[in-house]
Amino acid sequence: MTDDDAPDDATPFPPEHLAGLRGMDLVRRTLEEARGAARSQGKDVGRGRAAPVRRVAGGGRSRRSWSGPGPDRRDPQLLGVASQDLAKSRGWSTRVSEGAVFGRWRAVVGDQIADHANPTGLNDGVLTVSAESTAWATQLRMVQAQLLAKIAAAVGDGVVKSLKIVGPVGPSWRKGPRSVPGRGPRDTYG
Repeated sequence: MTDDDAPDDATPFPPEHLAGLRGMDLVRRTLEEARGAARSQGKDVGRGRAAPVRRVAGGGRSRRSWSGPGPDRRDPQLLGVASQDLAKSRGWSTRVSEGAVFGRWRAVVGDQIADHANPTGLNDGVLTVSAESTAWATQLRMVQAQLLAKIAAAVGDGVVKSLKIVGPVGPSWRKGPRSVPGRGPRDTYG
Protein backbone atom coordinates (compact mmCIF):
# COMPACT_ATOMS: atom_id res chain seq x y z
CA MET A 1 0.00 0.00 0.00
CA THR A 2 1.52 3.33 -1.05
CA ASP A 3 0.73 6.87 0.03
CA ASP A 4 -1.55 7.22 -3.00
CA ASP A 5 -3.59 4.17 -1.89
CA ALA A 6 -4.18 5.51 1.66
CA PRO A 7 -7.78 6.37 2.55
CA ASP A 8 -8.68 10.03 2.64
CA ASP A 9 -9.69 10.05 6.34
CA ALA A 10 -6.25 8.78 7.55
CA THR A 11 -4.49 12.12 7.15
CA PRO A 12 -1.78 13.02 9.68
CA PHE A 13 -3.33 16.46 10.16
CA PRO A 14 -6.15 17.14 12.67
CA PRO A 15 -9.69 17.63 11.37
CA GLU A 16 -10.88 21.15 10.49
CA HIS A 17 -12.59 21.80 13.85
CA LEU A 18 -9.25 21.07 15.65
CA ALA A 19 -7.02 22.89 13.17
CA GLY A 20 -6.61 26.12 15.15
CA LEU A 21 -5.89 24.42 18.48
CA ARG A 22 -2.41 23.69 19.82
CA GLY A 23 -0.86 22.10 22.88
CA MET A 24 -3.09 21.48 25.88
CA ASP A 25 -6.14 22.98 24.17
CA LEU A 26 -5.87 20.35 21.45
CA VAL A 27 -5.46 17.61 24.05
CA ARG A 28 -8.49 18.80 26.05
CA ARG A 29 -10.71 19.04 22.98
CA THR A 30 -9.65 15.57 21.77
CA LEU A 31 -10.32 14.09 25.23
CA GLU A 32 -13.77 15.71 25.37
CA GLU A 33 -14.64 14.23 21.98
CA ALA A 34 -13.44 10.77 23.03
CA ARG A 35 -15.53 10.95 26.22
CA GLY A 36 -18.56 12.09 24.21
CA ALA A 37 -18.15 9.16 21.81
CA ALA A 38 -17.87 6.75 24.78
CA ARG A 39 -21.03 8.19 26.40
CA SER A 40 -22.93 7.81 23.13
CA GLN A 41 -22.03 4.11 23.22
CA GLY A 42 -23.50 3.84 26.73
CA LYS A 43 -20.23 3.66 28.64
CA ASP A 44 -19.85 5.24 32.07
CA VAL A 45 -17.19 7.89 31.60
CA GLY A 46 -16.12 10.18 34.40
CA ARG A 47 -13.42 12.77 34.83
CA GLY A 48 -10.76 10.35 36.07
CA ARG A 49 -10.47 8.28 39.20
CA ALA A 50 -12.03 9.34 42.48
CA ALA A 51 -9.99 11.49 44.83
CA PRO A 52 -8.66 9.82 47.97
CA VAL A 53 -10.74 10.40 51.09
CA ARG A 54 -9.01 11.91 54.09
CA ARG A 55 -9.91 10.56 57.51
CA VAL A 56 -10.33 13.06 60.29
CA ALA A 57 -10.25 12.62 64.05
CA GLY A 58 -13.40 11.01 65.39
CA GLY A 59 -13.72 8.51 62.56
CA GLY A 60 -15.57 10.86 60.21
CA ARG A 61 -14.76 11.71 56.65
CA SER A 62 -13.60 15.03 55.37
CA ARG A 63 -13.85 16.38 51.87
CA ARG A 64 -11.84 14.81 49.10
CA SER A 65 -8.46 16.31 48.32
CA TRP A 66 -6.13 16.03 45.36
CA SER A 67 -2.38 16.21 45.50
CA GLY A 68 -2.04 19.22 43.23
CA PRO A 69 1.02 20.52 41.43
CA GLY A 70 3.22 21.05 44.50
CA PRO A 71 5.14 18.51 46.57
CA ASP A 72 3.02 16.22 48.72
CA ARG A 73 3.70 13.51 51.31
CA ARG A 74 2.24 10.96 48.88
CA ASP A 75 4.78 11.79 46.17
CA PRO A 76 7.74 9.44 45.61
CA GLN A 77 10.59 10.26 47.98
CA LEU A 78 14.35 9.89 47.65
CA LEU A 79 15.69 6.76 49.32
CA GLY A 80 17.99 8.75 51.60
CA VAL A 81 15.15 10.97 52.82
CA ALA A 82 12.85 8.00 53.35
CA SER A 83 15.50 6.09 55.31
CA GLN A 84 16.25 9.14 57.48
CA ASP A 85 12.56 9.51 58.26
CA LEU A 86 12.33 5.81 59.13
CA ALA A 87 15.40 5.99 61.39
CA LYS A 88 14.01 9.07 63.12
CA SER A 89 10.58 7.53 63.68
CA ARG A 90 12.07 4.31 65.09
CA GLY A 91 14.65 6.06 67.30
CA TRP A 92 17.64 4.79 65.32
CA SER A 93 19.14 8.20 64.50
CA THR A 94 22.07 7.91 66.88
CA ARG A 95 22.93 4.38 65.69
CA VAL A 96 22.76 5.48 62.05
CA SER A 97 25.02 8.46 62.81
CA GLU A 98 27.49 6.18 64.57
CA GLY A 99 27.49 3.84 61.57
CA ALA A 100 28.07 6.80 59.25
CA VAL A 101 31.40 7.45 60.99
CA PHE A 102 32.64 4.05 59.81
CA GLY A 103 30.93 4.09 56.42
CA ARG A 104 32.10 7.57 55.42
CA TRP A 105 35.53 7.49 57.09
CA ARG A 106 37.51 8.02 53.86
CA ALA A 107 35.31 10.91 52.71
CA VAL A 108 35.42 12.59 56.13
CA VAL A 109 39.14 12.43 56.94
CA GLY A 110 40.59 12.26 53.44
CA ASP A 111 42.49 9.64 51.47
CA GLN A 112 45.88 10.19 53.07
CA ILE A 113 44.71 9.62 56.64
CA ALA A 114 42.33 6.82 55.63
CA ASP A 115 45.22 4.94 53.97
CA HIS A 116 47.10 4.83 57.29
CA ALA A 117 44.39 4.80 59.99
CA ASN A 118 41.01 3.11 60.44
CA PRO A 119 38.26 3.47 63.03
CA THR A 120 37.92 0.30 65.08
CA GLY A 121 35.28 1.08 67.68
CA LEU A 122 32.85 3.68 68.99
CA ASN A 123 31.72 3.40 72.60
CA ASP A 124 30.01 6.18 74.58
CA GLY A 125 31.17 8.86 72.14
CA VAL A 126 34.83 7.74 72.17
CA LEU A 127 36.04 6.74 68.71
CA THR A 128 39.01 4.37 68.73
CA VAL A 129 41.27 4.89 65.73
CA SER A 130 44.00 2.38 64.93
CA ALA A 131 47.05 3.79 63.13
CA GLU A 132 49.44 1.59 61.15
CA SER A 133 52.57 2.98 62.84
CA THR A 134 53.53 4.92 65.93
CA ALA A 135 54.52 7.85 63.70
CA TRP A 136 51.01 8.02 62.24
CA ALA A 137 49.49 7.69 65.71
CA THR A 138 51.57 10.67 66.86
CA GLN A 139 50.56 12.73 63.82
CA LEU A 140 46.89 11.95 64.37
CA ARG A 141 47.12 12.96 68.01
CA MET A 142 48.48 16.35 66.90
CA VAL A 143 45.56 16.96 64.50
CA GLN A 144 42.94 15.42 66.80
CA ALA A 145 40.94 18.67 67.14
CA GLN A 146 40.68 19.07 63.35
CA LEU A 147 39.57 15.43 62.97
CA LEU A 148 36.85 15.90 65.58
CA ALA A 149 35.62 19.02 63.77
CA LYS A 150 35.49 17.19 60.42
CA ILE A 151 33.63 14.25 61.94
CA ALA A 152 31.13 16.55 63.68
CA ALA A 153 30.49 18.43 60.42
CA ALA A 154 29.95 15.20 58.48
CA VAL A 155 27.82 13.06 60.82
CA GLY A 156 26.49 15.46 63.43
CA ASP A 157 27.64 17.15 66.56
CA GLY A 158 27.89 15.00 69.67
CA VAL A 159 28.20 11.62 67.93
CA VAL A 160 31.96 11.50 68.50
CA LYS A 161 33.08 13.40 71.60
CA SER A 162 36.72 12.30 71.75
CA LEU A 163 39.28 10.18 69.95
CA LYS A 164 41.42 7.38 71.31
CA ILE A 165 44.30 6.95 68.89
CA VAL A 166 46.32 3.75 69.20
CA GLY A 167 49.36 2.57 67.31
CA PRO A 168 50.41 -0.95 66.53
CA VAL A 169 50.73 -3.21 69.56
CA GLY A 170 52.58 -6.44 70.16
CA PRO A 171 50.81 -9.69 70.92
CA SER A 172 49.12 -9.89 74.29
CA TRP A 173 48.86 -12.90 76.57
CA ARG A 174 45.68 -11.61 78.12
CA LYS A 175 42.68 -13.70 77.22
CA GLY A 176 39.57 -11.97 78.48
CA PRO A 177 38.47 -8.94 80.46
CA ARG A 178 40.34 -9.89 83.68
CA SER A 179 43.97 -10.73 84.25
CA VAL A 180 46.17 -11.74 87.14
CA PRO A 181 49.17 -9.55 87.93
CA GLY A 182 52.49 -11.28 87.88
CA ARG A 183 55.32 -12.34 85.64
CA GLY A 184 53.08 -14.26 83.26
CA PRO A 185 53.99 -17.41 81.34
CA ARG A 186 57.76 -17.91 81.50
CA ASP A 187 58.25 -21.60 80.90
CA THR A 188 56.31 -21.70 77.63
CA TYR A 189 59.33 -21.71 75.34
CA GLY A 190 61.37 -24.25 77.31
